[in-house]
This record gives sequence, C-alpha cells and structure tokens, in this order.
Amino acid sequence: MSATIEEVRPPAPPPFLHWLRQNLFNNWYNSLLTVLSLVILYFGLTGAVRWVFFRADWSPVSDNLLLYLVGQYPRDQLWRIALSVLLTSLLFGVSWGVWRGVMRSFALTLAVFYAALALLPTGTEVLTLGGRGFLGANAALVLAGYRLGRWRRITGWITLLAWVAVFLLGLVLLRGSERVPLIPPVGVNFWGGLVVTILLAVGGITLSFPIGVLLALGRRSSLPVVKLFCTVFIEVIRGVPLISILFLFSLIVPLFLPPELRIDRLLRALMAMTVFSAAYTAENVRGGLQAIPLGQIEAAKALGFNNFQTTLLIVLPQALRKVIPAIVGQFISLFKDTTLASGVAVLELLQIGRSILQANPEYIARQAEVYLFIAAVFWVFSYSMSYASRRLEVRLGVGVR
Repeated sequence: MSATIEEVRPPAPPPFLHWLRQNLFNNWYNSLLTVLSLVILYFGLTGAVRWVFFRADWSPVSDNLLLYLVGQYPRDQLWRIALSVLLTSLLFGVSWGVWRGVMRSFALTLAVFYAALALLPTGTEVLTLGGRGFLGANAALVLAGYRLGRWRRITGWITLLAWVAVFLLGLVLLRGSERVPLIPPVGVNFWGGLVVTILLAVGGITLSFPIGVLLALGRRSSLPVVKLFCTVFIEVIRGVPLISILFLFSLIVPLFLPPELRIDRLLRALMAMTVFSAAYTAENVRGGLQAIPLGQIEAAKALGFNNFQTTLLIVLPQALRKVIPAIVGQFISLFKDTTLASGVAVLELLQIGRSILQANPEYIARQAEVYLFIAAVFWVFSYSMSYASRRLEVRLGVGVR
C-alpha cells in the first residue's frame, strides 16, 4: 500500500519556544549557562552602547578626519582624490550592473553609507555643505553606474579594464606631473592615512598574487635551477618577519642602487610587502596544486593538451578554487600588516592616529577612541574581503560535491 502525501511529508519545523526548550533549556546546567550568558551579554552590550554614544569623546577623530583620510596632502589639491573616489563609486555601480552577485551587496552598502553620512546631523571638518554634496554625488553615481552597467555593450572585460584604468589614473592624480600644470607633483611625504593604507594593500595584493602563482608553479617545475630558486626564495622569505624585510628594502636596498636612482620609501615598503605576501601566497597555491588528482593531468594529455595548456586551463583553475579561503586569508593579513610600514616612516592610518595623539596633549586621555576608530576601519575592510570570499565560494560551489 503506497504511503499518502501526509505520511511522506517532512515534519513541520518546531515553534520558537519549543526550539528554545530543546536547545537552550533542555536541562538544568544548560539553562544556567543560557541565563548567565544572557546576563553577561546584556551588561556588556549596554555598557558598550553607553560608552560609545554618551561617555566617549570622539573629538580626536572628528576634528582630524581629513588627516585620517589623506594625511597632509595639500588641501587645495584634494579634488584629485575626490575625482578618484567619484570614479570608483561609478565603477562599483557598473560592476553591480554587470556582475551582480557580491558586487550588488557592496554597491548598495556603499550607496547607503554615502547617503547616511550626507544626512548625518552633525558638523565636522569633512561634513560641510560641500562635503555632504560630495557624499550625495557618490551615492547617486553608484545608482547611475548600475544603469550604465545594464547596457549590453558594457561587458565584464570592459569593466575589469576600467578598474585597472581608474587605479592607474588615481596614482597619476595623486603623484602629479611637472608636465601638466593642472596637477603639480605632490611628494610622497605628504601622502598619508587611509589613502596610503589602501594603496599598500591593493598594490601588494595585485602584485603578490601573480608572483605567488609563478613561484608555486616554479617550485613544482622539473627544471632544477627554477625549482631551486623558487624553493630558496619562498623558504628564506617565510623564515623572517615582515618588519625585517621592510627594513631591508628601506635601508639596505638603496645602498646597492646607483646614486642617480632613488626609490621613495612608500614604493620600497610596497616592494617589501609584495615580496613577503608572494612567498605565502605561493605556498597556498602549491597546496592547491598538490590537491589536483593525477588523473586530471593524464586526461588533459589524452585530449592533446600540452603542458602549458594543461596547467593554465585544467590544473591552475581547480587549484585556485580549492584554496580561495587560504588566499583571501593571506590578503586580509596583508591588509592588516600595512600598519608595520610605520616602522619605515610611512604615514599609514595607524601612524597618523599615533601622530595626532602625540601632537595634542589634550588627546592623551582619548587613546581608546582613536584606536577603536582605527580598528573599526580595519574591520570593515577585512570583513568585506571575507564576505566576498564566502560569496565567491558559494558561487563556485567550493565544498559541494
């Protein structure tokens, strides 16, 4: 006798009170732990809210917000950074229209963030009438970019090239040129704050990833010289702390350069972080390469693929897919390690905060507010990378057979 539909239908989910009883109050010690946890959570959250909104003095942050963002960059040249930010907001909207998925979350969050800041009922050095108009324009550009990205002629490759072009244009605008009177050169010693932190992180991630992939492939090469070089490079770099590599590039490398060739300290710090991150990325990628079954390579050769085609089209895509969490974890670590660049006189975000505290004796008692603000900024960027990694894993089906 066949079962009826009611008999094979899965049971209805238990009501909320039943779930609480089964999971949190199913015996006396779980009930006690639940009550204690709720009490601790209540007092912890209420205390934190009271301190953040009523007791904390955020004047070291609000009075010096431009320093945190751009350092001592000339105020009459801030339109260069503003133009780069406007183009970036537009590209976030275009990416939302072209790629959807995780870019939709980022673009919408960015638009809401800009709009909320523009409407914030307070006044600071940044939130003037012009500053609010700038923030509102960024929110509008995100939405306008979405409409542009829906145009069929805007493809993924065009969007990717646009990101590269905007990044390079931003560097040109920041640096300036003696040949263009509109953008006079601005020395790197005037750069600072969040701009420098983002430059170090984005530059380090962009450069270290391809170098790390090449090192991983070289370490598995059948050519003895290539394998030995890659192995020694990876093991030496991974065997020393990042701060020592920063000092090496900052103090020792210039000694081996000709007198007429001088590399500014920001570029030297970027080179050091790129080399350090590339070594760790290489080991992450090598782990993914070793996880590819030998049958995949044999099947590719049976189909007539040569070694280059097999590596590029068969092995490497699968290896990178397997190690997405490890690679993104390394990139997050690189972003947080940008704070070590302060040891070689690079005015990144944390160093700007320290300088503000040291310059004004009235701010000495407000260190907690400054460091909490800096920690919040780092958390936002780190969580964004982690969130993008999870969404990419879901889209690629990582962990799903």
